[in-house]
Amino acid sequence: MKVVKTIKLYIDGKFTRTESGRSYSMNVTGKETQFARLCLASRKDFRNAVESSKKGFKAWSSKTAFNRSQILYRMAEMTEGKRYEFETLFTESLGKSSSEATKMVDEAIDTFVYYAGFCDKYHQVAGSINPVSGPFHNFTHIEGVGVTTLIEDDEFNFAKLVDSICSIMTGGNSVIVLLGSGCPAVLGPLAEVMATSDVPGGVINILSGHLDELRNFIAEHREVRSISFQSERSDVFHDMKLKATDNMKRMIPLHKNQKSLENILSFIEYKTVWHPVGY
Repeated sequence: MKVVKTIKLYIDGKFTRTESGRSYSMNVTGKETQFARLCLASRKDFRNAVESSKKGFKAWSSKTAFNRSQILYRMAEMTEGKRYEFETLFTESLGKSSSEATKMVDEAIDTFVYYAGFCDKYHQVAGSINPVSGPFHNFTHIEGVGVTTLIEDDEFNFAKLVDSICSIMTGGNSVIVLLGSGCPAVLGPLAEVMATSDVPGGVINILSGHLDELRNFIAEHREVRSISFQSERSDVFHDMKLKATDNMKRMIPLHKNQKSLENILSFIEYKTVWHPVGY
């Protein structure tokens, strides 16, 4: 008899059950066979993730760009080490062929490596020294926006999920991921990758739950500085954008491309500094 696994949430670097005690079933694609049970994240779970993410942002943004690069590369290594587990998940739960599952993992690993290489390079591309009239040295510095919530699409795409996470982290931000309904069981092995990759607790928090239950709370939460909305549900995007105007939250629409500098720059702020020179 196969024991159906209940997959916990990943908050503050720990695997925790939802405070509400609720769970829901993930079935094998196209069948009524239960593959796993997932914790149904509540508003309190999200609040806990925000508090954790605030601390994680301070720890992550204070690391050198090179160190962040090393950690993202370590994620690629750990994903490679858990290849069999990921491939088994995709073949058994999504009905993918062995070659399709292998390709999905390969693309995710390539994505980790791509953003690892950009951690200490995007500053030179996006920052600038500005010509000004007067005895001043003027330059534009970039830094992360802070706590970001990532809302993933119900149509599961592993490489896109990794791309969305890495594009937020590369800029020094912390992230709270709300997984879609396509393959929420990826939370298990993906969170284990994060937990073994030297990522400070709270930098990445991963929740499984229902968007319709949490969307208003996410949009109105004042400690969340930006939302990466990578779902195809445009009606929900516009509704959340309207509710987010009260707290001036940045809403990032669905990315057109993967592995792109533009994705990184969506989660940074530009700050211009003036410094007197000469007499």
